[in-house]
Amino acid sequence: MKQLFLKYLFLVSIVLSGLVANAQEKIITGNIKDTNGVPLPGVNILVKNTTRGAQTDFDGNFTINAKQGEILVISFVGMKTTEVNVDSKSNYTITLQEDAAQLDEVVVVGYGVQKKRDVTGALVSVNSEDIASRPVNNAIEAMQGKAAGIDISSNERPGQVGTIRIRGQRSITGSNSPLYVVDGIPLNSGGIDFINPVDIESIDVLKDASATAVFGSRGANGVIIVTTKKGKSGKFTLNYDTAVTTERIIERAPIMNAGDYIELRRWAKHYETPTVFPKGNAPTIANDRIIFFDTGDPTAWANIEKGWAGGTWDGSKLTTTDWAKFVTQTGITRQQTLSVSGGTEKMKAYGSFGYINNTGTLKGQGFKRYTGIANIDITPTDWFSMGANLNVSYGETEFGQSTVGRSAVATSAGIYNTARQNLPYAFPLDANGNRIQNPGADSTIRNVLDEHKLSQDQRLTLRAFGSFYAQLDFGGLIPALSGLKYRVNFGPDLTSFRNGVFLDGQSSARSGTSFASLNKEQLVSYTLDNLLLYNKTLGKHDFGLTLLQSKTQYAEESSAMSAENIPITESKWNALTPVNVNLRSYSSNFFETGLFSYMGRINYGFDDKYLLTASLRYDAASQLAPENKGDYFPSASVGWRIDKENFLQGISWLNQLKLRVGYGVVGNAAVDAFETQPPLAQVLYSSFSGVNNNAKLGNVELGWERTTQYNYGIDFGVFKNRVSGTLEYYTSETNDLLLARAIPTVSGFTNTTANIGQTESEGIELTLNTVNVRTENFEWSSSLSASWQQNAITELQNGKFDDIVNNRFIGQPQGVIYGFESNGIWRPEDAVEMQKFNDAAGRTVFTFGNARPVDQNGDYLIDANNDRIIIGTTEPKYILGLTNTFNYKNLELSFFVYGRMGYTFNAGGENLSGKTSQRVIDYYTDDNTDAEYQKPIFSAGTGDVYNGTLGYRNGSFLKIRNVSLGYNFDENTLEKIGISRLRFYLQATNPGMIFSKVDFIDLDTGTSFSNRGFTFGLNVQF
Repeated sequence: MKQLFLKYLFLVSIVLSGLVANAQEKIITGNIKDTNGVPLPGVNILVKNTTRGAQTDFDGNFTINAKQGEILVISFVGMKTTEVNVDSKSNYTITLQEDAAQLDEVVVVGYGVQKKRDVTGALVSVNSEDIASRPVNNAIEAMQGKAAGIDISSNERPGQVGTIRIRGQRSITGSNSPLYVVDGIPLNSGGIDFINPVDIESIDVLKDASATAVFGSRGANGVIIVTTKKGKSGKFTLNYDTAVTTERIIERAPIMNAGDYIELRRWAKHYETPTVFPKGNAPTIANDRIIFFDTGDPTAWANIEKGWAGGTWDGSKLTTTDWAKFVTQTGITRQQTLSVSGGTEKMKAYGSFGYINNTGTLKGQGFKRYTGIANIDITPTDWFSMGANLNVSYGETEFGQSTVGRSAVATSAGIYNTARQNLPYAFPLDANGNRIQNPGADSTIRNVLDEHKLSQDQRLTLRAFGSFYAQLDFGGLIPALSGLKYRVNFGPDLTSFRNGVFLDGQSSARSGTSFASLNKEQLVSYTLDNLLLYNKTLGKHDFGLTLLQSKTQYAEESSAMSAENIPITESKWNALTPVNVNLRSYSSNFFETGLFSYMGRINYGFDDKYLLTASLRYDAASQLAPENKGDYFPSASVGWRIDKENFLQGISWLNQLKLRVGYGVVGNAAVDAFETQPPLAQVLYSSFSGVNNNAKLGNVELGWERTTQYNYGIDFGVFKNRVSGTLEYYTSETNDLLLARAIPTVSGFTNTTANIGQTESEGIELTLNTVNVRTENFEWSSSLSASWQQNAITELQNGKFDDIVNNRFIGQPQGVIYGFESNGIWRPEDAVEMQKFNDAAGRTVFTFGNARPVDQNGDYLIDANNDRIIIGTTEPKYILGLTNTFNYKNLELSFFVYGRMGYTFNAGGENLSGKTSQRVIDYYTDDNTDAEYQKPIFSAGTGDVYNGTLGYRNGSFLKIRNVSLGYNFDENTLEKIGISRLRFYLQATNPGMIFSKVDFIDLDTGTSFSNRGFTFGLNVQF
C-alpha cells in the first residue's frame, strides 16, 4: 500500500512540475538588426537544447515561445552567432555583429572550397556582380577583360563563343581549351554557353599547375570552375531580370562609290594590258563597253551610260548600290529571367527560367535559347545532406550562310563580306523586277538579295546537365570522427545536336543547283566521384585531406548525309530519301572514351601564417597506348602570410601581404579515339585501282603531353584594403607534344601523331583594385587586370630545326607571320634600283606602282628561300581590362575599357584586281605616284603577287567596350510597395576606340565591321 502511494505521489509531482513549467513559458517578441540598424530577414532563432525555433520576417521581427532562464541562440550567415538570456522582459532588440571570418571570401579550388586568404595557387575570381554588369549571351563574354592572364577573343555572331586561352598556347596541334567544371562536375564536351549567366554565382579560374593538377590530364590548359546559384536560408525571394539591346553594324572601311570604282577598274585594265586599254584618266565609251560587259548586264551598263550622257565622263551621275543594306538589319536582343530562391536551415532551393532571343545584325543570323535550372539542398540531420542540380537548355542557332555545300566562286568569310564584293554600279533587279543572278555580268559575283531566304544553316542543341551529391558527416554520428566526411558526386551530361543546311540554286554560294545536308550528333557522358574529406584543427595546426576516386565515360554517336538538286526546296533537309534524291555522301560514326583517376591532396596551415598544399593525381586515358595510358601528376605550393608576423603588427597601413610559390605537372590527352590503332581500311602502295592510301598511321606508343609550371605570387592589401590586388609571375614548359609527324610515304602513310617537340612560356599578371575617392555620398573605384605573356617553340620533330612548311619556328610563338617584308611601293624615283632587280631576274619582275618587298640577302632576287622573314606574331603580349565605377548615392556610372597590345595584325594587303568592289584607299596611278598602296592590275586572282606585304600592321588597340548608367531605388521607398530591390540601367556597347593602329579594321573583332548598340535593363526583387 505504501509503495502504491509513493508511485502515485511521484506521478503527480511530474504532472505538476510540467504544469509549473508550462505556466512559466511565455511569448517572446523581438527585432534583429545589423550594426547599421538595417532589419535582418531570415535570421534563425532557436531555444537552446530544444527543437523550438523561429525566423525573422522581412522587417526583422520574430515571435517565439520561451521561459525565463532559457537561452535564445541567434544565427545568420555572415554574422556572429549570439546568445540571449531570457529574463523577465518579453521584448528584445538585438544587434548582430559581422563575423570577419565568415565574411572572408570563399573560392572554389576543385573538389572543395577554401578561404581566399588560405589559397596558395594562382586563382582569379569573377563574381555574380561582375557577370551581371553586362547583359551578354554567355558568361565567357562577361569574363572578357575581367581576369588577368585570360585572353578571350570576340565573336559577334549570335550563338557563337570566342576562343579562350589561359596563359597562352602550350600545345601545337592538341587542344588548348580549358577544362570547365560546373558545380563540381567536369564537362566532357563543350563549354558553359548553355548556362544562363544570371544563374551563375561565381566563376573561379585556376591558372597555374599547382592549382589545376588536382584535375590531372584535363587541367593542362587551366580550369574554369562555375558555381551556379543556390538557395539561401531565410525569406523566399522572387527575381525578375530583363534587358533589351538594339545593335547596328558600324563599318570602318567604306566601299568606293560607283564612279570611283569604275575609274579603278579602268586603271586595272590599263595596267593589265597597256597596249590595249588607255589610262584610267583617258576613258572612252568604246573601251568601257568592253571593260564592263555592256551586253552581259544591260541594267548595269545603263547606269554607266548615265556617266557618258553629256559626251564626257562624269562619274558623279551614276547611282551607287549599297549591297550591304540587303544583308543587314537592326539587331534586337531580348533577355528575360525569372528566378526564385529561399529556404530554411534544413532545405534550400533555387530555380529559374530564362529566355534570350537575338535576331542578329545580319539577316539570316539569329539565336534563341531557353534555359531552366532547378537545384535543391537538403540537410535532414546533422550527419547527412544531399542535393540535386539540373540545368537544361535548348538553343536554336541560325548560323547564316553556310560554310559547307559551296560551289560558286564566292568568299567563305560570310554573307556580309560576300555583299561587299558586289559591284557598286550594278543592281540586284532589272527594270522589270527580275533577279540578276550575276550583277555586272561577272560569273564569280553572285547576287546577295534575299540571301537569307535562299540559304539556311540551322543548328539545334538540347542539353541536360545534372549535378547530384550525397554527403555523410561522420562527426554527426561519432563525435570522435568530427571533420571526417564522405561525399559522392554524380554528373550526367546529355547533348542532342542537329545541323540542317540548305542552299538554293540561286544562293550566292551555289552555281545553279540546290544543296542540302543533315548532321546529327548524340553525346552521352557521366562523371562519378567518390570523395573522402577530413579537416581538423589542433591548436595552431589546421589539417585538410582530400582523397578522390573518379570515373568518366564519354560516348559520341553521329550520322550525316547530303544531296544536290533538291526537287522540293520547301522540304530543305527533311526529305533526303532515295525516292527524292541521290545522296551525294552519307556516313555514320561512333566512338567512346574513358578516364579513370585517383587523387590525394593535403592542406596544412600553421598559426594562420604558413600554408602548404600538395597533391598527387593518377589518370588513365583510354585513347592512349596500352603501355602509356596512365601517368602521375604531382603539385605543391606554399604560402606565407607575412602580415600575420609580429614584426609587421605595428604597420597600420598594411592589411594583407602573402607570398606564394607553386609547382605542378599537368597532362594533355586531347587526341581522338583510336589514334593508337592502325586504320582498318585497306592500304595500297599505288593508286592504280582508284583507292588512295590512308593518310595517318596509328601510333601504338602514343602517351601523355606533359606541362611543368612554376608560379610565384604576392597578394597585398594596404590602406584599409583601399588598394589591393595580386601580382603573379609564371614559367611553364610543355614536353612530349601531341604533334602530327611526317613519315616516309613508302610505308603507305604520310603522317602519324607522336609525342615530339617542346614549348615554353612565361608571363606576368596583375590584378589591382582601388578605391580612389570615398566620401559620404560618393565613391570612385577602379578594377584593373593586366597581363604580359610570351610563348615559344623550343623543339620540333627534327629537334631544334624550323618547320617552315607548317609555319613553326624555334624560339618563336606559334602564331608567327612569315613572309616578305614591305619596303613600300616602286616609284619613278626608284627606277635605277628597280632595274637591277629586273636585270638579275632576266625579265620584268617589277614596274612602277608594284609592291616592293625587301631583298634580305642583297642579291636583287626575291625568292621564298632567302628573302622571307618573321614579320611578327598574331599573339598579343599585353592584355588589359580596366573598369572605373562612380557611385553617387543611388546612381552608378561605369566605364569598361579593353585592350590587346604587342602583336601584329595581318590585314592581307589590298588585292586591287579590279574584279570585285574595293574599299576606299589611296592607290597608285600615273597621276598619283605618292600613294600608300600599289597600282591595280586586272586579274581573276591576285593582281600584284606581293600586295600582301602592305597588309602587316601593329595590332595594338584600346577600346571602350561598355558604358553603363544605373539607378538603384531607395529601399525605404520600395518597402512601402513590397519590393526588395529595383534597379534600372542603360548601357552603350562598343561606343568607340580610344586608340588603334589600324583605322579600317576593328581589331577587337578582326574585321572591318562590328556591332554597336544600346541596352535598357531592369532588375526587380520581391
